[in-house]
Amino acid sequence: MTKNKNGAAPVLQRPPAEILHAQELQRLRENDNGPRPPGWALSLTAARKFILGDAELGVERKIVAPAASIERMLVTLATGRGLMLVGEPGTAKSLLSELLATAISGKSTLTIQGGASITEDQIKYSWNYALLINEGPSPRALVPAPLYQGMRDGQVVRFEEITRAPLEVQDCLLGMLSDRVMSVPELAGEDGMLYARDGFNIIATANTRDRGVNEMSAALKRRFDFETVFPILDFDHELALVQQASARLLEKSAIPRSLPQPVLELLVTTFRDLRGATQQHGGDQAMDRLTAVMSTAEAVNVAHAVGVRAWFLEQREGSPADLVDCIAGTVVKDNADDRAKLRRYFEQKVAKKDGPHWQAYFAARHRLP
Repeated sequence: MTKNKNGAAPVLQRPPAEILHAQELQRLRENDNGPRPPGWALSLTAARKFILGDAELGVERKIVAPAASIERMLVTLATGRGLMLVGEPGTAKSLLSELLATAISGKSTLTIQGGASITEDQIKYSWNYALLINEGPSPRALVPAPLYQGMRDGQVVRFEEITRAPLEVQDCLLGMLSDRVMSVPELAGEDGMLYARDGFNIIATANTRDRGVNEMSAALKRRFDFETVFPILDFDHELALVQQASARLLEKSAIPRSLPQPVLELLVTTFRDLRGATQQHGGDQAMDRLTAVMSTAEAVNVAHAVGVRAWFLEQREGSPADLVDCIAGTVVKDNADDRAKLRRYFEQKVAKKDGPHWQAYFAARHRLP
């Protein structure tokens, strides 16, 4: 890693999984005696441990998902078929694709971010125009993009939000997924064809709200195995995940205090209610679903914001009133109905809850926009 002018390694805002979990990966490699698919950095067993955790090796669980689902994903990728992760926004599809790529290739940064402006050369290759003018088309003038690098080096490529990319960009994947070859017509001879090495594959993600933007062609769908990523159903699992992830973010923000457990419980219960889940404790039905994304990932962001607000403004731990301030920005965006539903939630649900933190939460409802 490049050091700064003081000789210290720079602090990364969001290190990739291969850096964040480097010690765990090293321990897994040292203890990995299982058979590995060609081109893989870990066996399927070790890759499963990396994602789901292993207490004996000191590997933490990084995502809440059924073991059978993770195993299906690994088997799909080991067979050479592309993997498509679909689900509601904020269900950790991107995190899961990052963890899978890291376990398989030891690298997760070959990433394409889908969007309306993305072009084919941004995912395959482009040219160094100074060299192109001086030398003409040559391997030295070619600038590899993620797909070219993944095929050349035998690594997994992640295509985030694939259905937000134009159809012509999506369909350029067909040759790479079926024949495992990329044509470079500007180059002559052997350089004009790039054949994928063992280990290359594509993991794509699509959220259910955007899948209709540029619906994938039937030909492209056939080349992927689809796996749905569901929201976390268990309250205790979701609470533990939000607590762990928010504590890590608060530590990176130089905040010495994590959120109090009662505030975290308020947050997770509110999100589960407002996204239409049934409460785990008490069994009463939740409110109508909001159009805003009330995902576990958003809950982690709100928890982080609560800690930042409390510490940097008043040097204290987060409170229910801070939660009201921070949750409003997530729920209330540009939909007046969501604003009304949030107020109704406080009047109809929060008001009936027992306990001092619920009472303080209700008393701070005047902070809602």
